[in-house]
Amino acid sequence: MVQGCGSDVGKSTLVAGLCRLFTNSGLRVRPFKPQNMSNNAAVTADGGEIGRAQAVQAQACRTAPTVDMNPVLLKPQNDIGAQLIVRGRMHGNWTARAFQDRKAGLLDVAVESFQRLRGEADLILVEGAGSPAEINLRAGDIANMGFARATQTPVVLVGDIDRGHVIAALVGAHAVLDPDDLAMIRGFLINKFRGDPSLFADGRAEIVRRTGWPDLGMAPWLAAARRLPAEDAVVLERPGRESAGAGVRIVAPLLHSLSNFDDFDALRAEPGVDFTFVPPGRPLPRDADLIVLPGSKATLSDLAMLRAEGWDIDLKAHLRQGGRVLGLCGGYQMLGRRVTDPEGIEGEPSVAEGLGLLDVETILTANKTLRPAIGRLAGADAPFAGYEMHVGETEGPGRQRPFLIHADGRTDGAVSADGRVAGAYVHGLFDKSEARAALLADLGAASTPGDHAAEVDKALDELAEMLARCLDIDAIARIAGL
Repeated sequence: MVQGCGSDVGKSTLVAGLCRLFTNSGLRVRPFKPQNMSNNAAVTADGGEIGRAQAVQAQACRTAPTVDMNPVLLKPQNDIGAQLIVRGRMHGNWTARAFQDRKAGLLDVAVESFQRLRGEADLILVEGAGSPAEINLRAGDIANMGFARATQTPVVLVGDIDRGHVIAALVGAHAVLDPDDLAMIRGFLINKFRGDPSLFADGRAEIVRRTGWPDLGMAPWLAAARRLPAEDAVVLERPGRESAGAGVRIVAPLLHSLSNFDDFDALRAEPGVDFTFVPPGRPLPRDADLIVLPGSKATLSDLAMLRAEGWDIDLKAHLRQGGRVLGLCGGYQMLGRRVTDPEGIEGEPSVAEGLGLLDVETILTANKTLRPAIGRLAGADAPFAGYEMHVGETEGPGRQRPFLIHADGRTDGAVSADGRVAGAYVHGLFDKSEARAALLADLGAASTPGDHAAEVDKALDELAEMLARCLDIDAIARIAGL
């Protein structure tokens, strides 16, 4: 089990790289995360949803993702509450306090899923969440030491040197952990080192002296990790995450409850595309060629945010100047005339006027649609492959001009009469090269060939090769009982 001294220390990336490394060695490997918190989710082969990171780790293992790989998923809807997903299915909305009081009851769910995976694997690589040193959250824990001790899974602890104070983080964890929790840790790793590794040799030795833990190696700043889908939207608020391309300008508002933002990873990689998330407090740029309204975990509150930021005015000005608008999932719902929540799916029952750019209306329902999607763009002879993950049904006259045609004959989405506004429920529209090329051609841009999944696969191989060079893989294998 890979645990960390905090969130975003690189646990997901290290597990993905190790999954590919041990898979390449001929082992049957499976990823597992007992509890995750992310609005970036993926549809599984068995018709549920799990965190995006575990889906990428499954790809690293060259196997299809299943709900057992992430049996408990929290999808934040506001600052104090989240939608609870258990084995891929929605189980209502919980406040942080309610979840903290009741999460221990989900340990059996996590252990049962773990045991099922054990039956099909030579090795399971488990990812923790946050930090085991958050001892105020230890009671009822299922994400870190609570799970490790329940399954007797040995732990490797990761420290992030890029943040600084990595010695204090690792030694501090050693100081505050309960003795029985402490006994689960079999070694430590340093992650995200930049520069000459020999300059930190004394620091690593000091960690060993103060903790007694074996030093399992130090990973450099892994450039290939930038080509993997990120799990947490917080990375979008930091510099260095936008595309390096130049040419056609595509922007998306950084909504408060933004979800499935990896929809745009393939665009970021295009040299002919300048893609940018626009943060709150800034207008949507007038010189954009395309404005994309992304998916949202809370359509109604993000629609209100969009108006509060004045982005609705920016959208209409953009269209008056001949621009284009595309809505994906929640963004598609916002483009219609009205969004109704009669059952209080996102809070109190309510109705909100949409942006009125598509002649459709949405009713939010308790049933969540989760399914893979393949088909063709309605306006081009180009195949797409993605997935649907949404609450609500959208109907109206605008549906007579669909944006997508599924392989089974179903249609999805709507297109405005002038063709400059479109929306649909399918995520991953830009991943397949033919669909991406057709969508960019409408903007006057060329596309590089190759499906995005193949690029992710190359990045995973690069990660595996780098970790093989810088970590003590033999020692890690012994800890895992191989």
